[in-house]
Amino acid sequence: MTRRSLLMAGIFGRAPLACLDTKFSMLRNGNASRRYLHIHGDEDTARDVLRAHMKTHAGLAILIENSERMIPAGAGKLDPNRMWSREGAEKSLRALNPAMSEEERNAIHRRLDRDRARFLKALLPPKGGLLIAIHNNRGYSIQDELAISDEKALNAPAATHEFFLATHPPDFRLIASSPYNAVLQKNGPRDDDGSLSRLAARLGVRYVNLECGIGKAAVQREMLDWLVLNLP
Repeated sequence: MTRRSLLMAGIFGRAPLACLDTKFSMLRNGNASRRYLHIHGDEDTARDVLRAHMKTHAGLAILIENSERMIPAGAGKLDPNRMWSREGAEKSLRALNPAMSEEERNAIHRRLDRDRARFLKALLPPKGGLLIAIHNNRGYSIQDELAISDEKALNAPAATHEFFLATHPPDFRLIASSPYNAVLQKNGPRDDDGSLSRLAARLGVRYVNLECGIGKAAVQREMLDWLVLNLP
């Protein structure tokens, strides 16, 4: 069989995708409406867990192909999880590149506007489908999200670095019945930080961010398995 026929048959495969000058892998298994994203290159645990997951679960996963947290943006850098809106990207560019000129930022925005549309066309699930982002953290925890969340479920108060962030109330209610921590951010703050969760909430996309401490692969596998088994 050719590579194309393997992909069409739903067998594990990959195809190229890029944003600015950063490449992403696309791993497909079957034709399920579920989508997955690994966006920060320094979150190795999440990458390994997701790649293994895709060998046995249907859906499409997009994984960044670098090892750094930030991606190149012209002569500067950008947080890739702040590129989902022009407002968020502008804040990230200004914060990370204080010497960058307005002309340089505008040139990056023009590229981002083009690449973002193509990226989202590949990433966003069909209507009713689920988008799952896989993240690792070092200092960040659920405590950082409580003040800007609509609802919360602190089911494991000693494990604040392990939690789910959902944008769809029915998904949150299911997760709240689990042993895991969770927050709902359907409305969220008015301030647009350019994160994928804010974009998903605005678009009405079912989105869940799975956060886990770096290095906790077994816990992250367990949480991901629970999520895909229990959410429709």
